[in-house]
Amino acid sequence: MAKVGIVMGSDSDMPVMAKAADVLEELGIAYEMTIISAHREPDVFFEYAKSAEEKGFKVIIAGAGMAAHLPGMCAAIFPMPVIGIPMHTTSLGGRDSLYSIVQMPSGIPVATVAINGGANAALLAAKILAVSDASLLQKLKDYAKELKEQVQAKDAKLQETGYKKYVK
Repeated sequence: MAKVGIVMGSDSDMPVMAKAADVLEELGIAYEMTIISAHREPDVFFEYAKSAEEKGFKVIIAGAGMAAHLPGMCAAIFPMPVIGIPMHTTSLGGRDSLYSIVQMPSGIPVATVAINGGANAALLAAKILAVSDASLLQKLKDYAKELKEQVQAKDAKLQETGYKKYVK
C-alpha cells in the first residue's frame, strides 16, 4: 500500500516530481503518482484528496506552478501532512508558485520546499514517516552518511589535484 501520494497538475511537472519518486524508491517507500488538475477537473481532485487517507497515504507531495492551488487544496481536505513543491515558471521564475504555496491561511499548513525541490520533498516525507519507523530512520541516517562521504571524496580529489586542475 502506498504511503505517499505524489500529485501534480501537469505532465510538465514530471521531471521534478520524478526526483521525488526516485528518492522514495531509493528509501523503499511505496508511493502512488497522479496527474490531476485542480482547476480543470475539480471533481476528480476532490475525490483524490478525500480518498487519500482511506488509500493509506500518510503524506502527500503536491507540485504546482503559477497559481499553485493543488498543495493548499490538498491540505484543506487531507488531514495529514502535505508538502508543496513550487514549480519553476517562465513568467516569474517560480516565485509565483512559491508565494502561493507558502502563504497558506492559518489552520491550513503546507510544508514547502524550494522551487523544483523534488528530492527534498521526498526526504521530508521520509523524515515524517521515520518518526514511527525505525528501519526507515536508519535508511535516512545511511543516506546522510553517503552524502557526507560524497563531499569528502570531492574534497580529497580537490586537495589531490589542486584547484586549477580540478576546474578543468
